[in-house]
Amino acid sequence: MIKYPDINPVLLKLGPIKIHWYGVMYLIGFILIWLCASIRVRKSKGLWTSEQLSDLIFYGIIGVLLGGRLGYIVFYNLPYYLSNPSEIIKVWDGGMSFHGGLIGVITAFIIFAKKNRKNLFQVGDFIVPFVPIGLGAGRIGNFINGELWGKTTTIPWAMVFPTDPAQLPRHPSMLYEFLLEGIVLFIILWFYSRKTRPRMAVSGLFLLLYGIFRFAVEFVRAPDPQLGYLAWGWLTMGQVLSFPMIIIGTAWFINAYKNHKLVNGMNTDDIKYLKKLQVNN
Repeated sequence: MIKYPDINPVLLKLGPIKIHWYGVMYLIGFILIWLCASIRVRKSKGLWTSEQLSDLIFYGIIGVLLGGRLGYIVFYNLPYYLSNPSEIIKVWDGGMSFHGGLIGVITAFIIFAKKNRKNLFQVGDFIVPFVPIGLGAGRIGNFINGELWGKTTTIPWAMVFPTDPAQLPRHPSMLYEFLLEGIVLFIILWFYSRKTRPRMAVSGLFLLLYGIFRFAVEFVRAPDPQLGYLAWGWLTMGQVLSFPMIIIGTAWFINAYKNHKLVNGMNTDDIKYLKKLQVNN
């Protein structure tokens, strides 16, 4: 068994103000996403500008925070928050849903795409290779908070988390998710998207792989205590929400190669977008 590192979830206290590691990890994630995406902006041949990237990151932050929090409240613990509405704003204690954040981000990207006269999948295919950076940072925040731990186990790397009332050795499932949703997913998407791919392919691959990784980790992650298993003694809410991602991601990926051919190494909507820019200029 490995000793859980004694990390104070509060990074810094400034009088009554507390700066939590959980929030700092989200900030680090967004900064790293912006830095990596800036590399692709410089190589986008005019399809993206630094100003558009900054706007997109801002829209994404709003979508993640609102969607992630509301998703957690609705999907995982609605009765509690209806009875304790003051707890809704306490995001520093954890309680963010990826699937809710995804809905929030898609909504934000729709608004951004319309404002900038881009196709929604132009936006998605550009930004999703960097999303695993934020996901990985968030999982480290979960680890520092000592939340979302796994089932009890006897594996050599099991940990006893201070937030566990039973104080039993458990899978550090948030680190599994950091590895799969963060590092592995980023590496795959980064290298896959280095070449121009048919429209929807990158977005589809992101949904497909995230859905598979999350569905798999849920088998060793303890279910949310207020929900427990939903069916068959193993099905969790995370798996229910991830399964549609696998289906939709597979459909998008197949459709991309079937119906969205490249012309001279470019997507047709990118060609149209550049022509519009030339006309307007």
